[in-house]
Amino acid sequence: MNIIATQQDVDFALRQLVLADSRLEHIRAQVNHVALRRASAGFNSLAWIIVSQHVSTASARAIWRRFEEYIIPLTPQQYLDAGDDVWRAIGLSRPKQKTFWHLCEAIESGHLNLDALQIDPIEDALKQLTRLHGIGPWTAEVYMLVAQGAADVFPAGDVALQSAVQSAFGLDLRPDEKKLRVMAEKWAPYRSVAALLFWAYYAVINGRDAAPLATQ
Repeated sequence: MNIIATQQDVDFALRQLVLADSRLEHIRAQVNHVALRRASAGFNSLAWIIVSQHVSTASARAIWRRFEEYIIPLTPQQYLDAGDDVWRAIGLSRPKQKTFWHLCEAIESGHLNLDALQIDPIEDALKQLTRLHGIGPWTAEVYMLVAQGAADVFPAGDVALQSAVQSAFGLDLRPDEKKLRVMAEKWAPYRSVAALLFWAYYAVINGRDAAPLATQ
């Protein structure tokens, strides 16, 4: 798996993207900075991505603070040992409680090794994650992008990316996940950096950052 590890990697990939798709040149020109978004790989980063789904940033951070307060240390086994009362006190919805149970059980049983994902082909890594209950393509792709640094993954189900592409290319309709995946094929092998570019573009045209938070 190719990795984006430094800001220099991002800048190099942006140059390659513009050469491969000249339409990206005017988008790049409107964005002041396309930042590297990285977090440490492992359970905590994946847990944060799951917590932050479908809630506001403030709510996600409040839940995360309770995670760290109630589950010490924050590990898969400690989560499993905590039980229903603690999971409810943390503020997790029932679906997210179930997702965490399946994730933690897979890690503890050895069926999922998060540390090994970076050395796997990206397709295999994504399959390992999405076969778990409650972890869909967006969660898996965002985790591989921000925590594992995968260079060629594009979270096409992300609404902000869909909106940014629609605006950038003057499309009448916002592309759905399936259509955006097809469009993103042109940006291989740097689709992750294309996603960073479009998230940065979204922030410019909408005045707010909608990219997934890399850290808690």
